[in-house]
Amino acid sequence: MPKKPTARRIALAADHGGRRLKDLLRDYLRQRGEQVEDLGTDGDESVDYPDFAARLARRIEDGKCTLGILVCGTGIGMSISANRFLAVRAALCTSAFTARMARAHNDANVLCLGERVTGPGEALDILEAFLQTPFEGGRHARRLRKISALTAGGRPKP
Repeated sequence: MPKKPTARRIALAADHGGRRLKDLLRDYLRQRGEQVEDLGTDGDESVDYPDFAARLARRIEDGKCTLGILVCGTGIGMSISANRFLAVRAALCTSAFTARMARAHNDANVLCLGERVTGPGEALDILEAFLQTPFEGGRHARRLRKISALTAGGRPKP
């Protein structure tokens, strides 16, 4: 388990379809020395994923957490919900490569995973790639500014 330079505050949330994977990732992050905030769910009772995505997104927006991890059955619903928030750049990642690209090129701050489609070992590899990869900036920063302009309802500047 690679060490990171400084502890970050990372929020995690899941619906009933992603709770077990969320718990595994939470425990892994704590063993790694990260500051972790578990926002639920804590049981197998059916819950609505947008509620948990919103709870986590608000932690990113208010600066209380720097990164987030959302898990549902496929990761799709969580990523759609979280990306409704202006401060969130949520990426549904299915491999370590997509996690590296989400961070390096898109400065993603929320990792979305699907418990029903990603096994525990692969999920840990994806998480590690997400945590270890810095944003490259440069031409990618220009593209993020254009995304922000679109999100704000404006037109991107050339």
